[in-house]
Amino acid sequence: MRQNPARRAALLDAAIEVLAREGARGLTFRAVDVEAQVPNGTASNYFDNRDDLLTQVGHRFYERLEPEATMVATALEGPRDRDRVAELMHDLVDRVSQFRSGYLALLELRLEATRRPELRRLLTERIRADVDANITYHERSGLPGDATTVVLLYLALNWLILERLTLPDVFPESQIHDLVTDVVERVLPGPGR
Repeated sequence: MRQNPARRAALLDAAIEVLAREGARGLTFRAVDVEAQVPNGTASNYFDNRDDLLTQVGHRFYERLEPEATMVATALEGPRDRDRVAELMHDLVDRVSQFRSGYLALLELRLEATRRPELRRLLTERIRADVDANITYHERSGLPGDATTVVLLYLALNWLILERLTLPDVFPESQIHDLVTDVVERVLPGPGR
């Protein structure tokens, strides 16, 4: 297998675009080669098989979604109150929504995971680790709320992102900001409007 990290990343990014646009059935090595604008057979030199490609796409999605270190460092400047939680949730919803193809590809991966045990294991581990890391960050940060707060925000906002990216007319874009704020206010009661 080839080991050029930049080429591998470009192939995985191309696979994300193919998954988002064509669905799991459209994800072939040939489709990835075309999307990445590389010679035929390139993807097959980097991935053992389709399962390997799907698994590595799952890893790549999270690599690309990881917040910048500076954002994490500055996220807790100022008061640690419900308004700060709302700001962080607005940033999260916007950051995930801006990576539309990645989120749609992740949805395809989740569907494929119902049929592929290795992919299911990977996604379960990765998403559970992500939730646990968010709980730990939240609890150590001194923000109001507890582990249940984080889980409820995760569940509610993920569905809001799903609606935003797949059926945007259900909740028009002009309502998204208020919906995020309302979710935070109802999950995390306290002073506010």
